[in-house]
Amino acid sequence: MITRRTFVAAAAATAALPAHAFEIDPVFRPQPVAIKKDLAPGQILILPKAHFLYYITDEGQAMRYGVGVGKAGLEFTGTAKIGAKKKWPTWRPTQEMIEREPRTYEKFVDNDYVQPGGPGNPLGSRALYLFQNGRDTFFRIHGTTAPRSIGRSVSNGCIRMLNQHVEDLYERVPMGTKVTVL
Repeated sequence: MITRRTFVAAAAATAALPAHAFEIDPVFRPQPVAIKKDLAPGQILILPKAHFLYYITDEGQAMRYGVGVGKAGLEFTGTAKIGAKKKWPTWRPTQEMIEREPRTYEKFVDNDYVQPGGPGNPLGSRALYLFQNGRDTFFRIHGTTAPRSIGRSVSNGCIRMLNQHVEDLYERVPMGTKVTVL
């Protein structure tokens, strides 16, 4: 029989596990897959409803990654280009995010505070910045401190990946890579 003390201790131990200790569903692990042959190699295709990002590696071939995506009404759609790439990026929520959830982002209210890059930063270890017509869209493909969000629609619009997965993608894609989000 499980006692209250055992239950509380187990729950506390689970909550204290580092993010890398979480195992994602194997379907969301990076894997080579076949894809439509009319997609040009070197581009990224994201299917938010399926929670997959495809990096087209060759004609009819892609590397597929599981992703977390934006909540309903906050998702990015369309075509963009990678206009910047950063290791351990800094982060500040957009003004819209602060207005929607002032309690969540209270340390950013009425100031110019920017969270430094590092293991506790919500953008994780790498970020690919999406630009349209030479302008930052404020949407990113980035790592996450919330690995359980992979395969879910929970973000403020960005595309989240496990840190080790976004690090792999970061090394594969050059600046200017076309990104299409359907």
